[in-house]
Amino acid sequence: MAPGVLLVHGAWHGAWCWNDGFAQRLEDRGIPAKAIDLRGHGEQNDGRRLNRHRMRHYADDVVTALRETDGPTVLVGHSMGGGVVQQVLARRDRPALGGAALLASMPPAGVWRITLKIARQHPLRFLAANATLDLGRLATTPDRARELFLSADAPDALAESTASRVHSESYLAFLDMLLLDRPRPRPIDEPVLIVGAERDEIFTPKEVAATARAWGTEPVMVDTAHDVMLDAGWERVADLLADWVLALASVDREM
Repeated sequence: MAPGVLLVHGAWHGAWCWNDGFAQRLEDRGIPAKAIDLRGHGEQNDGRRLNRHRMRHYADDVVTALRETDGPTVLVGHSMGGGVVQQVLARRDRPALGGAALLASMPPAGVWRITLKIARQHPLRFLAANATLDLGRLATTPDRARELFLSADAPDALAESTASRVHSESYLAFLDMLLLDRPRPRPIDEPVLIVGAERDEIFTPKEVAATARAWGTEPVMVDTAHDVMLDAGWERVADLLADWVLALASVDREM
């Protein structure tokens, strides 16, 4: 039996981003898939306490979800969720895993490069987001959603749907990703898959390669934008992940 997969969303997102087809495609391949909402996100978003949450709190949420699963589990993290997964991997008291996959993940160096890029390209919006501690100002319109998450030629309906569901992100978590609590990779026993998006406007191929080096592996690049579970070509990404998970199961059976 294939190990289950626990899907961890990125900043501004929620479990919904996996449930538009990606998780179902894994299920169709015989891989149990569960997407969770980190605290303050998705169905847990009340908008009032979001800025109190830290990256370590999100990692706590993932560890709690892992302890509620049966059998071996593969952790899959996207973007900020990849940073959360890296924090979980570095914990010495975490549950054992079947493996981990980082999809268009934040690198161990943090988000300073994309932060400077947004500040240069949208200085007034960036200043307003920081002045009000409302990072939703950077992502919650169709134009911004397309610019950050989707290909330039993504359908208007997809950009509008994405923008309608993303929301603000914790300012403390942003500071953690920028400087205060970035991932600290260490040698682990479990295999790690690193997938980067060639049209990603948030994390560059160079940053993807740095993440792969930190975890002792080579990256796999796919022709899609940052939201690899929503943008055109998401099916290929799901199949790539499914093939990798099923190969892990095959190796386990042979041992």
